[in-house]
Amino acid sequence: MWTGVLTSLQFQLRKLGKMEISPRSAIAPCVVLLLSVSFLCRAAESPSYTVVHQESDFEVRLYRESTWMSAPARDISFAKATLNGFHRIPMTFPVVTSIVPEAGPLHSSAYSVLFYLPPKFQADPPTPLPELNLKPHVWESHCVAIRKFSGFAKDENIIQEAEKLSSSLSRSPWANMTSSESSYAYSIAQYNSPFRVIGRVNEVWVDVDVDAPGSNGCKFNGVATY
Repeated sequence: MWTGVLTSLQFQLRKLGKMEISPRSAIAPCVVLLLSVSFLCRAAESPSYTVVHQESDFEVRLYRESTWMSAPARDISFAKATLNGFHRIPMTFPVVTSIVPEAGPLHSSAYSVLFYLPPKFQADPPTPLPELNLKPHVWESHCVAIRKFSGFAKDENIIQEAEKLSSSLSRSPWANMTSSESSYAYSIAQYNSPFRVIGRVNEVWVDVDVDAPGSNGCKFNGVATY
């Protein structure tokens, strides 16, 4: 468990030009990091968005262009892919795990874990340690339909949550507006550390069509909303 956290801390120190620290001297700061990261990142270091449509069981958000770090995962389990990705760079929230059905080994799902970069790194992403296998990923301005759910996001329940969102969209003005250009079937956004048990917040995301580049809103059935 500590290996990933220590590597993440060394990654941040290298960006600042400081000396790498020994594992023993890093344990205390890492404990503080684990205890504080959820609160600090949720409050100040999450991607900004505008809610353009809202219903009782889902909403549509417009996210502006932003830079993330992408961690491809070879695991055949959603839970393992997310946990392994989280250990590489536990900096901000949400941690977004995107699912591509039947793209993995033996027609299993493939996963990509994304981490939002803090505002101070957006213009100049840091260079990750090679062993982390991280790559900068620019998310263009896009619209996302989301459904919230609590508890732990697991292989057993994420498909059900995605199906519930799909059902809600089918009964709304956003029916048939799922993005045909998205590389993923859906994504799961998690806002808490894997070590938090109570009060967990998760979302299932599905990309929906956005107006022409540079537009300030999303569209449904040809009508823009702001």
